[in-house]
Amino acid sequence: MIAKGSVLAGVRRAAALAGALALSACIATGPVARPDPADDAVVYVIERGWHSDIGLPADEIGGPPARLKQSLPGLRVLTFGFGERAYLLANDVTIGGMLSALLPSRSALLVTALRASPEAAFGAADVVVLHISRAGLARLRARLWHSFELSADGRPVVIRAGPYPGSVFYAGTDTYDAANTCNTWTATLLREAGLPVPTAGVVFVGQVMGVARDIAARQALLRGRG
Repeated sequence: MIAKGSVLAGVRRAAALAGALALSACIATGPVARPDPADDAVVYVIERGWHSDIGLPADEIGGPPARLKQSLPGLRVLTFGFGERAYLLANDVTIGGMLSALLPSRSALLVTALRASPEAAFGAADVVVLHISRAGLARLRARLWHSFELSADGRPVVIRAGPYPGSVFYAGTDTYDAANTCNTWTATLLREAGLPVPTAGVVFVGQVMGVARDIAARQALLRGRG
């Protein structure tokens, strides 16, 4: 979920503590392949409070998801965040609304168009760059597209404009609940891309970012070995 307002401060601190307790397990669960410059694509993993986003460079958004970047001149990156629909669309955040989001409910996706780099938009400390194969990119895009509810003519269903310039809320198909949070969703997409990211028991942003940073470090080491 995307953090909103000071009402979340106490819950965010508790989540951060729980996430920190899980960091000891936040390493990749399998070998990391050496990035191949001839077969290389990039995916961004972005930490936003207790929420994680996936980002893709505009020139790597092909196939059906390319519809999302139409009429966006100057686009550099699209970011995708998954969340509980009622919570994301609420103007005011309440404890009751937060608790109800833990029960199985409808989802939404917040898509944001960036005309700057993710590092410039969110801060370099909150962005991890991972390398995947072109085949992995195709699988990630397919799983990402599956997350969108489509209209009869095959277009993503728009709910309304998002809270930031260039952002839009779309209806999602996946169920949101305590076992399938925004961070579970991010981990699922990364695993679909071929990265050794665990998905079982992933709830907190620290779990996703810990694994992402571990993989990025291993990829950098492999590249350094030539």
